[in-house]
Amino acid sequence: MMKMKNIAKLLVVTGGLFLSTVSCSNWLDVKMNDKIMENSLYTTNNGFMIALNGVYLGLVDVYGEDLSAGLIDVMAQYYNMVNGNHTYKVFANYSYEEEAFKNKSNSIWTKMYELIANTNTLLSHCDEEGSALRPDYYAMVKGEALALRAMMHFDLLRLYGPSYNEATASQISIPYQDMAKRDITPLLPASEVLAKVIRDLEEARDLLADNDPVFTTGVGNGVFSDDGLDRADFTYRQLRLNYFAVQTLLARAYLWKGDQSTAYRIVTEEVIAKNQKDEETMIFPWTTQEQVEADDKNDLLFSSEVFFAVYHSSRSKLNSSYFSQALSLTSRLTFIGTNPANSQIAVFYDDPSNDWRSNLTWGTVTTSGEVGGGDDDDDDDDGTKEDAGSSLYFMKYGEAGREAELDGTETYLNMIPLIRLSEAYLIAAECAATPEEALEYLRAIREHRNCHMPIEASSADEVRELVTKEFAREVIGEGQLFFYYKRLNLEKFLSGSEIGGTYEMMTDNYVWDLPDVEKTKRSMTNN
Repeated sequence: MMKMKNIAKLLVVTGGLFLSTVSCSNWLDVKMNDKIMENSLYTTNNGFMIALNGVYLGLVDVYGEDLSAGLIDVMAQYYNMVNGNHTYKVFANYSYEEEAFKNKSNSIWTKMYELIANTNTLLSHCDEEGSALRPDYYAMVKGEALALRAMMHFDLLRLYGPSYNEATASQISIPYQDMAKRDITPLLPASEVLAKVIRDLEEARDLLADNDPVFTTGVGNGVFSDDGLDRADFTYRQLRLNYFAVQTLLARAYLWKGDQSTAYRIVTEEVIAKNQKDEETMIFPWTTQEQVEADDKNDLLFSSEVFFAVYHSSRSKLNSSYFSQALSLTSRLTFIGTNPANSQIAVFYDDPSNDWRSNLTWGTVTTSGEVGGGDDDDDDDDGTKEDAGSSLYFMKYGEAGREAELDGTETYLNMIPLIRLSEAYLIAAECAATPEEALEYLRAIREHRNCHMPIEASSADEVRELVTKEFAREVIGEGQLFFYYKRLNLEKFLSGSEIGGTYEMMTDNYVWDLPDVEKTKRSMTNN
């Protein structure tokens, strides 16, 4: 079985060449040597794969931290910000005018449109007369590229666009860059951006429907030689936007639009049903107890269920920067409280002693120094409590054994999940016609998380509450909860800084300001 270092080698060798050819600050200025390299690149199937893998590698710069485990989850109020002293408080407070937030926004915007520009160049060569792409490569390369372009624009819309509804659909939001030419495109109404997202995803779906090897050879987390020289173009489908990832993205987009019936049809007929190959076999199977509890390689990502993840070769740095027990409580992202019984864990999970997402994913460490919490009369003047004795730390992205293999693959050690099987079930539950049907989908997830606590619902409101809680448990560390709250334009949700407390959201805070780098570029163009 090929080792992780060889996966990284394949990705770097086939992806590193093209990614840096265009930066957003000078993307209108294409130098002659760049053009020569571009024309040379697209003369072989391998050249197309180099360009495509370059985009996938580039996703790590955005989704490897900021739009997964980092600032976007802080903005969902998962974590305790230690009464104003926390390193990431600027994001928890939606302080859009602060320099730290502006810098992050500029960086995310710039990198996303840089990757979109590279994707558009790739797409422009796919349909050139005399294209080098073989038919099997054509469907895969173009389908995945279209899906990448749609996913990035959709997330930019979910950041900078409005909470979408009939009244806000006409609001000006972001540009949709879908041409290889380097012109500055106009800012579009949210409805037009969303229509283009859906258009690209539907074309990607059609290309992949009969050509994605995930249907014939499965996920394919491996190639067959130890030297790593075998072609990996049609393997590692969890690290590429495969058919199931594209369909789930499409359901997300329709749900954002408010079209529940279409979202429901997609996840039930095209995702859940097609993932079940027969009565006993799934393409993306639920993770088993043995996998979750395996010594020194426990799979806290439930990785077999992941439809799409970015490959983060330095994921250990993510854990040490955000979650490690070695971090102070003004730097660590963690739940409020000192132990599972006296913390947010007790209210966030309804079956904390059994639920794997709770009892295996959160640890307790003996601490001294500042521990934020509540309104205790013993608090010091600065609002912190000294020598509380213990605090919590999150282990989802913690290190397994460096040589650990899980069912013959090490891929899970470097995954940052972005789309997963349980989301399809949650969408089905949210859009189900009756509470009884919704409960079936929710119970399916809970059964595979070792939850024994029964759940009941007799109204749409009760279903929504159950879906919201289950969604938050499923995607912590994966950057989706803020977008869920924004889609529903929720004014109240669980607070991270008070055990069981409620955070009152100013709904204007769901919309990021257009970044300064874009304002400046448009101002210079207009002048």
